[in-house]
Amino acid sequence: MAADATRLAPAGPAFSIWSVIYLGLAAYTIWQWLPSQTARAVHRRIGYFAAASMVLNASWLLVTQQGWIWVSVGVIVALALVLGVMLRVLASHREPSLTDRIVIDGTFGLYLGWVAVATCANVTAAMVSSGIEPGAFVSDLAAVAVLLVVAVLGEVFARQLGGRYAVAAAMAWGLAWIAIARATDEPQTTLVSLAAAAVAVIVVASAVRQRSRAKRVSADV
Repeated sequence: MAADATRLAPAGPAFSIWSVIYLGLAAYTIWQWLPSQTARAVHRRIGYFAAASMVLNASWLLVTQQGWIWVSVGVIVALALVLGVMLRVLASHREPSLTDRIVIDGTFGLYLGWVAVATCANVTAAMVSSGIEPGAFVSDLAAVAVLLVVAVLGEVFARQLGGRYAVAAAMAWGLAWIAIARATDEPQTTLVSLAAAAVAVIVVASAVRQRSRAKRVSADV
């Protein structure tokens, strides 16, 4: 997706996050195959979700290469839902090891956060490709409305997933590059750029606030 494809298309460097995600997925695959890990309950709980996410990711790449833009929307929405359910399952996993936090929580947290932002960009690109492209002012307002939805998602993820920093970091990464793209590339729009930057801050703040709240509750207990 080019940086000037839509008002919610991030600048090119944003997509470098895929390298980190794919590296994490490779590490997770190796990690859960180790003899010491095969019998662990956490892998049984999330294994099918992890496999489904990888299949959906590959499917998304295939359909986008074919130019089936609306099919790609359905696939990426399904991917986001699978990752959301998976992270919700992980939220109930008590006392994960440091390796678990990095390889499992970190990888799939980044994955969900990035896909959540990419889904909004994908939907917007599909609408533009279908000829749904109102005037500049209306397009700006529509983009801001979608960004507000992302802010709500950030709050929901923070509350439901325990304020996972990986999710918030990936969302903020994508939003920051949307802000940069709209400030430096066409279509330039200060309103959308500022809104994307503000939502990035909101998403991170939601995760920090939720973590702080959880620590206070633990201290009280």
